[in-house]
Amino acid sequence: DSSKAASDVIEFGSNDGLPMMFGGVHPGEGDDLYFMGGSPSTASSIYKWNLQSKGEATILACSSELSFDDDLISVPKLVEFPTTLGTAFGYYYAPKNGKYTCTTESAPPLLVKAHGGPTSCTGTSFNAGKQYWTSRGFAILDVDYGGSTGYGRDYRRRLRKSWGVVDIDDVCAGAEYLVKEGLADGDRLCIDGGSAGGYTTLGALAFRDVFKAGTSLYGIGDLTALAGDTHKFESRYLDGLVGQYPEEKNLYKERSPIESVDTLSCPILLLQGVEDKVVPPNQAEMMYNALLKKGIPTCLKLYEGEQHGFRKAENIQDAIDSELAFYGKVFGMDIPEAVELKVDNI
Repeated sequence: DSSKAASDVIEFGSNDGLPMMFGGVHPGEGDDLYFMGGSPSTASSIYKWNLQSKGEATILACSSELSFDDDLISVPKLVEFPTTLGTAFGYYYAPKNGKYTCTTESAPPLLVKAHGGPTSCTGTSFNAGKQYWTSRGFAILDVDYGGSTGYGRDYRRRLRKSWGVVDIDDVCAGAEYLVKEGLADGDRLCIDGGSAGGYTTLGALAFRDVFKAGTSLYGIGDLTALAGDTHKFESRYLDGLVGQYPEEKNLYKERSPIESVDTLSCPILLLQGVEDKVVPPNQAEMMYNALLKKGIPTCLKLYEGEQHGFRKAENIQDAIDSELAFYGKVFGMDIPEAVELKVDNI
């Protein structure tokens, strides 16, 4: 009896001692449960929680020893906003730093983040990369665009044959929603993303007129090149996200940012690993050269020894510092101790 089964469901949440984000639940002895989870101030951890006694879940192991004062941690708020296919979701992180108070601005600059995958999702466990921005005066919108997992089957299927359309609509709609709500400065809207998120970033900058600057980390500029030059495991992945290749090659060209550089009009920073086999460096180089020819402010940084996703601590640090310095130059913001960054055409 399905109706009876549904009535037996009991929900538990943060009020019962569970972390803000958790999953991968595994039963233990008696009423003990084990799972992965985390919170804005706690990195991904292994937890133990008792179904009967409840209480605060116990951390058995944590992936990081970093800890910060609460006045430095921005706690995200789930936001829902209207978009072309109904409603989309994201997490809004307000700027927060207990040592400083802004008295000169009515709304902060906003950095929209597009997750990779593209059929994965974002999370709310402690992320130093997000808190880096909020502690420096930026707001963050971490978007779970249509196609992201975690919101049901229909939402997950929104991206079928629509990658490069639905995701771009949603990141733009999220930014515009926050501007309307007075939570972001419409003249300082930025976007970044890595891999598939880099594609969404480049697409939003090429096909829409919402953002004023962006950063692509090992992002995809040319779908046709990706279809013919990516690794074996994802060799047919795009068939479901875009269309059959080469039968629908025209669709790949239409949705490739590299094919629409004439519509690009704002500064773009490109960060790329030299040894990347998933998104080869030539994609970043092609986009960089196209931006140079058009006279758009741009910068390309190639990282030796890096593949798809940066692994070396010094390169991870340099990448995010370079992005901050880039926005500082673009928006005329004074960035204390900013890294030296050469931006062409500025």
